[in-house]
Amino acid sequence: MSALAVRSFNRTLLMACAPFAGLFVWLFIANIGISLPDSSFPRPTIDASPSVATSAVTEITMAKLGQAEQIAKGTGQSLKKQLTIYMKTNADMKTIATMASGQASRPYAIYDKRITSKLGTPASTIQSDKLHAQLFYLGTQNFKSYALKIKLKKEGAMKLALANDQSGGAETTLAAVNRTNAVIGINAGGFADSGGKRYPLSTTVVDGEYVSGFQATFKDLFFVGLSSGNKLIGGKFTSKDQLDALNPQFGASFVPVLLRNGQTAEIPSKWQTSPKRAPRTVIASYKDDQLLILVADGYNENGSSGATLAEMQILLQRFGALDGYNLDGGGSTSLVFNGKVINHPSDGSLRKVPTNFLFFK
Repeated sequence: MSALAVRSFNRTLLMACAPFAGLFVWLFIANIGISLPDSSFPRPTIDASPSVATSAVTEITMAKLGQAEQIAKGTGQSLKKQLTIYMKTNADMKTIATMASGQASRPYAIYDKRITSKLGTPASTIQSDKLHAQLFYLGTQNFKSYALKIKLKKEGAMKLALANDQSGGAETTLAAVNRTNAVIGINAGGFADSGGKRYPLSTTVVDGEYVSGFQATFKDLFFVGLSSGNKLIGGKFTSKDQLDALNPQFGASFVPVLLRNGQTAEIPSKWQTSPKRAPRTVIASYKDDQLLILVADGYNENGSSGATLAEMQILLQRFGALDGYNLDGGGSTSLVFNGKVINHPSDGSLRKVPTNFLFFK
């Protein structure tokens, strides 16, 4: 192609393209956007192959596990903090309870110290989970005497035993102690002999059962024993319902009542002189339910040696007792402590009796 022909072709092409070039320049300068519908752009197809799906699930699972781990850590720290607070609070409450218990028992400890000081220094002590018993030798002038202060801690620490566990039998207090493995024993209620047998006097209760039925008290007789809760109960009862209301676990009968609410009871004239002096066994209670047992020696039963009932009342008041009851005395008076006979029986040896109060550790 000749040079003239080439120039003619280029000129023709330039003139054909000029309008389009000018249009693009104008659109660029005017900043006009051109929008195309979504249908102009086809959506990519998601690859649902197992490897891709598993990877996606794994990423989601790991993300949630991470969140759960953070929550668990926060919860664990919170629980640990709460547990620490609980343990401290619990320890504080135990400390408070211990202090409160100590404060609550303090008046009783003071009271016990006061009544013990009146008795003197214990000559011997028995301490166990069932009882706390102290033996004292008293410095009385007209007779030799002894005292037992006993705190019963559990049911079964004390009971009334029939001789050989049968009505009509008789055995010494020492024999009863040895037979039952008791640690302390004293003679209990009065008795009556009949047909070669020795029967408990009037109302007698063993293991919550009446040995020979209930007998309404008459004249100067009384019943004394222990109720549930180791409380000394006693007095005159005109009906079985009246005594049953106190829930007696065991007890025996004799004469007379010596002390009521710390005040001396009137001693019937008969018992002031029959005999005037004699060996004595007395059981009493303190206001904290401890027991006080007094035993006085005498050389015979003719009224010339031993203690009067008025003197026993004086001792009961001096030692701070609340209620006091005179048990069988004379040759029946017996005191066994830790397997040994402590008093000096007026018969020269222990008398066989139908009932004994026994104590166990």
